[in-house]
Amino acid sequence: MRIKAPAAAILASLLFVSACNQTADLPKVVCVGAATTYLDWLNGDFQPDVQDAISEPASMSGDLAETVQSAGVLRVATDSDYAPQSFRTPDGSWEGFDIDVATEIAHRLGVEPEFQHQDWDIITAGNWNSRWDISVGSMTITTDRKPLFAFTQPYYYTPAYLAASTRSEVTSLDDIGFTIPDDVTATQLPTDANCIEQIAAGRTEFDLLITSGTVIDGAIAAEQPIVKIGEPIYQEDLAVALDQNGPEMAGLLYEIDQAIGEMHADGTLTALSEQWFDGADLTQDPSGE
Repeated sequence: MRIKAPAAAILASLLFVSACNQTADLPKVVCVGAATTYLDWLNGDFQPDVQDAISEPASMSGDLAETVQSAGVLRVATDSDYAPQSFRTPDGSWEGFDIDVATEIAHRLGVEPEFQHQDWDIITAGNWNSRWDISVGSMTITTDRKPLFAFTQPYYYTPAYLAASTRSEVTSLDDIGFTIPDDVTATQLPTDANCIEQIAAGRTEFDLLITSGTVIDGAIAAEQPIVKIGEPIYQEDLAVALDQNGPEMAGLLYEIDQAIGEMHADGTLTALSEQWFDGADLTQDPSGE
């Protein structure tokens, strides 16, 4: 993924926010999930990238694809607290956009999905030691992650946004009397959703957060006390990830990438996006490539 010219202009607007309408006593802190690109962006370390070329291996012998087929199960690591992408209902069942995408991938491979919750910082640390096969958890392709993960083509694209608590009375960038990211520090919680939970609990030090626009929209729909601020900061290219340091997986990577390509072509991903993201099709590359 590359930050396009319009996004760059938006980024500039974030960096040069006017101080004339500062909301009183707004903490110079932005809450983000641990090990996220939102944290990287605040720290100046965000390096978006694109997936590497994927070709069909000459043999599947000894590949993770063979193991998955033999077991009849595709083990998927994801987050149980990342609605509307992935979450658990009161009866313990899994739901969400990522859950449906992973389920469809598994079925196209002729196996069943098996979901397990893992903390995001554990997933993104890599070296999974074969505890699960793939991550379908809205992982952004970045330069820093490529040594750890092999990525499929993106299955969707999301905008990152700044959000604020309703009690802060921030409704636009002009209400923030300091520059972001220059004048703020990051507060990390295990997931972005935890930032929203802290706002709902009345914690004023979490008045600002950065997360996916889809997460913000889902929280607003669930009547959480937050508002979306401004325009997108940047776009994220989100892909299925496999462990570079695990068992041979070129075959499984190829099969999953092919399945995602078919799901783009036949409209499956579009339908799932519209179902989970209030009618929005986030499966089209905003770059037009």
